Amino acid sequence: MTRTLGAGGAWPAGSAPGRPVHLTVVGSVNLDLTALVERLPQPGETVRATELRRSPGGKGANQAVAAARLGARVRLVAAVGEDELADEALAGLRAAGVELDLERKGRTGVALIYVDPGGENEIAVFPGANALLAPRRVEGAVLCQLEVPDAVVRAAAEHASFFALNAAPARPLDLEPDLLVVNEREYATCSRGKLVAVTYGASGAVLLEGGREVARAQAPPVRAVDATGAGDAFTAALVVSLLEGRGRKEALERACAEGARAAALPGAQLR
Repeated sequence: MTRTLGAGGAWPAGSAPGRPVHLTVVGSVNLDLTALVERLPQPGETVRATELRRSPGGKGANQAVAAARLGARVRLVAAVGEDELADEALAGLRAAGVELDLERKGRTGVALIYVDPGGENEIAVFPGANALLAPRRVEGAVLCQLEVPDAVVRAAAEHASFFALNAAPARPLDLEPDLLVVNEREYATCSRGKLVAVTYGASGAVLLEGGREVARAQAPPVRAVDATGAGDAFTAALVVSLLEGRGRKEALERACAEGARAAALPGAQLR
């Protein structure tokens, strides 16, 4: 599926620096159960946890919250369960002022997360209601991830004036977004995008256009506490910055700074 930008290949009209951005995020909402461990377990190994935390998560929700914290007006299209976990999973979105467009079905998604003292993590996700989200028409600037069904992503892209995709968890998808955001491992699976941002953790990120590097930025040094939401903060900041009309170098630097800030804080959502 090939997409085109607006007339002349420009970013959406009315996105001058300093002006509000209107963004629809279509994606996942989870409740995160995070165990802080002395080290990440090996296969078949049990390790001691020093603390257990419950906090809002899900890549869609994380990115919606991060975009709202940067001043964007954000609507989230998502699904949560008809259970006692839903309100807890939605708490961060409500606190950030994100408009919620929700389907209620099944059970709320849950992520099981191990985090070591250096902020590295291992994650297993039970998708729950996220896997039941129905495709729908979405217009304007749209941001998706791959924690929802492929049909939902394709439907969200079809009528968007600008479509950004964070291809995580990575899988092949016949779609060429206006902006693709991937880490270096995901890039091997998903590389089709008019503009492609590849992240390298503490080493920063690059922007590619037609396979050619057009911008590079370093991540500011921080003491990593929890990297769970770092990529989501990066993605949201890059999308918002480009929609604001910022230059690519500035947008990438801002995204790296937000990703680093998120890694220095506990939990997946910025506060």
